[in-house]
Amino acid sequence: MWGNMHTISRSLPKINQVFKASLFSICALQSSLLLAQEESQQLHTVLDVDVLYQPVSSEQVHGTTALELLQELQTKHYSSVEIDDNFSATVFDSYLDSLDGSHLYFMRGDINKLSAYRYTLDDSLKDGSVEPGFEIYNRYYQRVLERLIYSIEEVENNISSMDFSIDETILIDREEAPYANTDAELDEIWRKRIKNSVLSLRLTGDTDEEIAEKLGKRYRNQLNQVLKTNARDIFQTYLATVAKAVDPHTSYFSPRDSENFNMGLSLSLQGIGAQLTTDEEYTKVAELIKGGPAERGKELKKGDRIIGIAQGVDGEIQDVVGMRLDDVVAQIRGEKGTIVRLSVLSEESVAESEASMVSITRDTVKLEDQSAKQEVIELSYNDQDYKIGIIHLPTFYFDFEAASRGEEDFKSSTRDVKVLLEELQEEQVDAVVVDLRNNGGGSLSEANQLVGLFIETGATVQIRYSGLRNGFTRSFGDNDPEVAYAGPLAVLVNRTSASASEIFAGAIQDYERGIILGGQTFGKGTVQEIIPMEYGQVKLTRSKFYRVSGESTQHRGVIPDIAFPDFYEAYEDIGESSLDGALPWDTVRPVEYRRYTAVKALLPELQSRHDERASASPDFGYLIDQIERSKKLRKREEISLNESVVKSERQERRREEFDANNLRRFLKGLTLNEWVEDPNAEVDEEEELTENDDTIVASAEDSVEVEDENASDDDKDEDEEKDPLLLETGRILADFIALNLSNVSAVTQ
Repeated sequence: MWGNMHTISRSLPKINQVFKASLFSICALQSSLLLAQEESQQLHTVLDVDVLYQPVSSEQVHGTTALELLQELQTKHYSSVEIDDNFSATVFDSYLDSLDGSHLYFMRGDINKLSAYRYTLDDSLKDGSVEPGFEIYNRYYQRVLERLIYSIEEVENNISSMDFSIDETILIDREEAPYANTDAELDEIWRKRIKNSVLSLRLTGDTDEEIAEKLGKRYRNQLNQVLKTNARDIFQTYLATVAKAVDPHTSYFSPRDSENFNMGLSLSLQGIGAQLTTDEEYTKVAELIKGGPAERGKELKKGDRIIGIAQGVDGEIQDVVGMRLDDVVAQIRGEKGTIVRLSVLSEESVAESEASMVSITRDTVKLEDQSAKQEVIELSYNDQDYKIGIIHLPTFYFDFEAASRGEEDFKSSTRDVKVLLEELQEEQVDAVVVDLRNNGGGSLSEANQLVGLFIETGATVQIRYSGLRNGFTRSFGDNDPEVAYAGPLAVLVNRTSASASEIFAGAIQDYERGIILGGQTFGKGTVQEIIPMEYGQVKLTRSKFYRVSGESTQHRGVIPDIAFPDFYEAYEDIGESSLDGALPWDTVRPVEYRRYTAVKALLPELQSRHDERASASPDFGYLIDQIERSKKLRKREEISLNESVVKSERQERRREEFDANNLRRFLKGLTLNEWVEDPNAEVDEEEELTENDDTIVASAEDSVEVEDENASDDDKDEDEEKDPLLLETGRILADFIALNLSNVSAVTQ
C-alpha cells in the first residue's frame, strides 16, 4: 500500500550513532584506500602536526551532488525551503556544532576567520561547490591533531608532576563556554581534561606508569584513526548538515552510508556474518553471528585478526593492516554466493608468518538481535495465576529488496510478530504485552500492518502531504478483517519510543484496543522518504502523520494511560521538542473509528489500584530514587580534580546507591548485601569526561550477578526476578481482565 520508499527513520541522534556503528561492525565486507604497515607504524612515533596534517580536497562529484540535494530539498520537502542567507547561517552554526559542540578544538581566531562563510554557504552550494565545508573541516582536522599530540605528550611526560591535592575543578558542559583565545588557554582546558582522565584511573588503583601506558595507547590509537580521515568522511558530514538544516530528520547518505542505512531497515545483509572491531592497527573479529556463513564454516574464530583480504578463489591478497574499519568491512561484504578469502592471525599468533587463510562463501545474514522476540512470564495475583505473553520489538523492520525479489522468507516485523502471537496463544497466555521501549521507529507500512494484527478493519494513521494550496490529508489502514490476537493487550513505551512506535501506540489507544503504559513517547510525527540520487540518497521529510483522532504526535508524543517511572525523565535533551528546527504540533480532522473495549471507563479504577501497588513497591520506589539521584548528578556544573574530594563524593554516592538498593532488598525479603569499604571495590560508575562531549558517565543502575550453585535461595530468587515494569504491566492486565469479567457478570445477572 505504501510502496517501498516510505520509512520512518530512527529519531534519536544517539540511537542513530549506536545503530550505525553496529552496522559497520556487524557487516562482513571494496575500498581504494590502503595504508602500508610501515606508514601506520610511523604514526606511533611522529608527533609533529606539520608532518602529519595533510588537508583533504573535495571531488567533482561532491559539487554536483550538492546541487542535486538542493533541488530535492526545494521541490520535495514537506515545508517550503528557501536556500538563502538564513539557511546558510543555520548550516554554518550546525556544522560547527557537529564538529566541535564543546568548544574544545576551534579557537576564537578560527571562528572569526571561518565566519566569513556564515552567509555565503548558500551561494557556494548553488554554484556546485562544497569547498567551504572542506575548509572548515580541514581546520577542525588540524586542531584535533594538535590536541591529540598535546594529550599524548602530556600523559607520557607529565603525569608524575600532576598535583591532585589542590582544589581545581573542570567544567562539565562546555556548550556555552567561550572559545579559547590563545594556545595557552586551550592547553589549560586540555590539561584539566587529561588530569581528570588520569584521576579516574588513579581511583581504580593504577600506578602512574600504568596510567601513562593506558592513556598513551588510547590517544595514539585515536590519532591513528583520525589520520585516516578522507574526502568521503568530510563530504558526508557536510552534506548531512546541509540536509539537517531543513529539519532534524532530513539527512543525506553517501553511497556507503546508504547501504548501511538500508540494511538497518531490512535487518539483513550479504556477507560473512562477523562482528568486527578495531584493535590498534588490526581489524579483529569480536563475535560471529549465529547461523552466518563464518559461524557455519567454523574456521574463523572470535579474537582472530584480519590482516589481508582477497576476492574470489584466485584474487590477490590486499594488506588491510592499519586500514579503516569501514573500508575493511566494504571489502568483506559482497554478493551472496561469492567467495572472500581472509588472511588471519589467531589470538595466540605473534608474527604474520603464522597467518592462515580462511575461505568463506558469502550468504544472506539475518541480524536477529533486532528481530521481534517473545517470552512468557507467570505471576500470581489476587489468588489467581496468570501467564502474560511479552513481545519485544526493538524496531519496525522490512526487507524491501528481498520482498521485491520475491523471496518468501524476507524479514518483516509484522510477519514475525504474527508468528509469535500464534506461539503465545498456543501457550494459552491470558494477555499480551507489546514492549516498544527504546524502539526508535522504522518502516511506516510495518507500523500500519502491525496495528492490523489487533483490529478487524479501520484506519490506523492519517498522512498529511504538502502540495497544492495547503496540502491534503489521506488516511491509511487495515482492510483485512482477520485478527491475529483479540485478547487483553497492553503496549509498553518510554521516552525513546518514537515514530512508528508512536503510530502503533496511538492507534491502539484511540481504538481502546489496549492499555498504553510507561513514559511519554519521543514525539516524532513526521514521515521520511528515501529518494535515490546519482551519488547516494537523501532521507527527506515528505509528510506528517496524525492519529485517527486527528491529533499529531509531533512534539507531544503519546501520553500513556497509566504512567510508570521512566529513567529518561532525568534527561532534558531527549525528545522531539529538544531538537532544533523540529516541525510544529497541529491537528487534522478525525476519521471514523470504533472502540473495542472500555479502557477509558476502567482507567480510574485501574489507576487507583496501580497507585496503591506502586506506592508500596520497593522496585518502583528504588527506580524513582534512581531518577532523582540522576537528575541531581546531571545538574552539577563542575567536578573536582582534588583526589580526596572526588573519593569522598564517589564514596558518598556509592553509599547512597548501596543503601537504596539494600532497602529495596530488605523490603522484598532478600538477603542484604555487605558494605565493602574499599573504594575501588565494586565501583559501578566511572566519572570521566568523554572524548566527544562533556557528558558525565555515571551509572546508577543496580547490577545483579549470577550466583554459583552454592548461592542462597534468596539470591537465586533475586536472579529470577523479572523486569518490575513488565510485572506491573501484567498486574494491570490482570485487573483489566477481572474488571471486565465483573462487568459482564453484572450485566448478565
